[in-house]
Amino acid sequence: MLQSVNLRDYMLPNPAKVHPEDNIMDAMKVITDSRISGVCVVDDDANLVGILSEMDCLRAILGAVYNNSNTGVVREYMAKDNLVVAHPNEDIVDVAQDMLKKNKRRRPVVENGKLIGQITCRQLLIAVVKFKQ
Repeated sequence: MLQSVNLRDYMLPNPAKVHPEDNIMDAMKVITDSRISGVCVVDDDANLVGILSEMDCLRAILGAVYNNSNTGVVREYMAKDNLVVAHPNEDIVDVAQDMLKKNKRRRPVVENGKLIGQITCRQLLIAVVKFKQ
């Protein structure tokens, strides 16, 4: 059904992203307005430094309510350790299998240290539909 293809052909170029010092409420607006489940976090030089998910945002909001405090900034809640990324020339089937194995819905695509795209479950489904036609 799905032949091996280059990830670059199916990744989302220029994915939604936020800065680590952005307010968590602003990041939530990016997530909700874009209708996505998470965003890449990049520094001023477009280096990937983290991933912020809907669950991270929910954790921030509930923590603020519980502590009667402000929500804070993205860097306080983003996942930043052991980030798994893909290279644009990787095989899409290999990436899909690894995403399933690790139960991850998205994978940032990095080239020369810079975020250049993202592959998501939806992009993988689009690839399958395209090959069926």
